[in-house]
Amino acid sequence: MHMRRLTPVLALALAATLSSCGFDYATDRVYTPAAGSIARDASVDVLSAVIVSKAPGAGTFIAGLSNNSGSESVTFEGIRPVGDTTISFEDVEPATIPPLGFENLSEQGNGIPVTGDFRAGDFVTVELSFDTGEDVELDVAVVTDCDEFDGFDTSEGAEGEEYDCEAIEPLYDGRYEGYEG
Repeated sequence: MHMRRLTPVLALALAATLSSCGFDYATDRVYTPAAGSIARDASVDVLSAVIVSKAPGAGTFIAGLSNNSGSESVTFEGIRPVGDTTISFEDVEPATIPPLGFENLSEQGNGIPVTGDFRAGDFVTVELSFDTGEDVELDVAVVTDCDEFDGFDTSEGAEGEEYDCEAIEPLYDGRYEGYEG
């Protein structure tokens, strides 16, 4: 007799417990830890996009371009700044990405030189164009040509003194010597 009353209560408790788990677990979602911007909304994923800069006013755009199509090649046609900006990119050589292929713009000679009014720490909005008619827009960080990005900036024509790659020493009160901000 007690079991008949207890069964609905156990069923309700079990249903509440199992349904609370839900779907779309965080561990099932794509996560790529990276210093650069990532856009996965088009047939070509733009991965770890940054502008690496030795000095204010000049740098090199680098990123990984991953073609998600298993049957069609895609051609990366160009990049341009978005919005009111004085930034310009040098001529881009179109790059054909094979089905399920990858184009690494951070390989020597593959980066795209960029000049304009920017410095390390800024974000630049850019749009990449592909022959599929898709454009990918993303905000790209400007990083220094130091540490993991050392040697990636192959641009010419920097306007100022090169960035110092030495670590900033903390002061006694938690601030950093030489920190502007």
